[in-house]
Amino acid sequence: MRNVILITKREYLTQVKKKSFVALTLMGPILLLLFGVAITYMFKANKTHYNIAVADYSGIFSRLENTDDITYQYLAKNTVQTVKETLTETNAIDGLLMIPPLKSKDYSTLASQTKLFTNKQINLESRQKMASGISDEIRKLKIKDLGIDEYQIANLSQNFVLYTQNLKDKKKDDDAFLFGVKSVLAGLLMYATFMFIIIYGVRVMRSVLEEKNNRVVEIIISSVNPFELMMGKILGVTLVALTQFIIWISMTVVAAFFLNQKYTSLSAEATDSPLTKIGDLPEALTLVSHSLLSMDYITIISVFIFYFLLGYIFYSAIYAAVGSAVDNETETQQFTFFAILPLMLGLYGSFSIMGNPEGPLAFWLSIIPLTSPIAMIARIPFGVPIWQLLLSMSLMMASVLFMIFVAGKVYRVGILMYGNKASAREIWKWIKS
Repeated sequence: MRNVILITKREYLTQVKKKSFVALTLMGPILLLLFGVAITYMFKANKTHYNIAVADYSGIFSRLENTDDITYQYLAKNTVQTVKETLTETNAIDGLLMIPPLKSKDYSTLASQTKLFTNKQINLESRQKMASGISDEIRKLKIKDLGIDEYQIANLSQNFVLYTQNLKDKKKDDDAFLFGVKSVLAGLLMYATFMFIIIYGVRVMRSVLEEKNNRVVEIIISSVNPFELMMGKILGVTLVALTQFIIWISMTVVAAFFLNQKYTSLSAEATDSPLTKIGDLPEALTLVSHSLLSMDYITIISVFIFYFLLGYIFYSAIYAAVGSAVDNETETQQFTFFAILPLMLGLYGSFSIMGNPEGPLAFWLSIIPLTSPIAMIARIPFGVPIWQLLLSMSLMMASVLFMIFVAGKVYRVGILMYGNKASAREIWKWIKS
């Protein structure tokens, strides 16, 4: 055990003393936040505002509402032909919406003969907004023809908000905004686990492969046995990743508590979503922070750390075995695919968890050890029955011990094999020996 601790300490200190590690650890959350803001700005920056001239011969569409990206300008009938002929030469108008006369309340013919003439490519979203605006007006007219007044039409269009209460948890459960925050949190934790297992797992594999090719490993195992060397490398890199996560989690929790002090009356008691009340980024961060702190964040953090550590050790053992069984990095591709495949199944299969966290697929993905490090982390923000959590943890711990045992046998033989390309059959013989 002393040798394992020494190797772990060396691997850990070698990584954390690097300037790149310190910079990435401290700047990571800030860069992630800036990245999110940049992506949001890019979506907004790509929007185009259109000026649409309207020639309404039906006389029933005088109330088409302007939107953020569409402004309607109604034309006098004697100017329509001139505007249409000069449309390709002007920049003041981007399109001409021509609505034919309405005859005998034949709305179907009206819809088929309405056309939008443009002098540029108008994006699909804006075209859908125009069609939706016209459709809403026709719907109101049809209802009005039935003798229903404006007040009754407004009542017909009123949205219904369903509030739920989970009797097991003794609390109101998941309004739309809170459910959205949980889904985003689940996605972030899931992707973080997926990426870090691959990044740091490959780092273990390359370290093993480098020492093997440099013949340094022959000197090292004269003092320690191969199993101690493998475990020291895995645990050392595990602690490096854990250090980063603890710092990031601490920064996030402190920021959430600070922002939560500014939380005011952005509740969802009214029929409107809290999202409609967010005016700027500080308000949005305040509301998100309040939602995060309303969850059982201690359990979420604890379960995340547990599955990240065991999931990382499980897959790092595989990567260490692969690194010891090959002679160059090119040969690793045929073996690492089998390690990445279950992680990808867990990642993409877990997208369904956000819509139904208690479904059968969510259950099995979070129980099977190959996918549970990803799937259980995606489920935990929504709440997981304690018996499922204990079952999944027990299977995960047993699987980690088994994988360490198997990888240790491969590592013991493969670390000293040079010049021979290890086949799957040979690796199986090493495991059985």
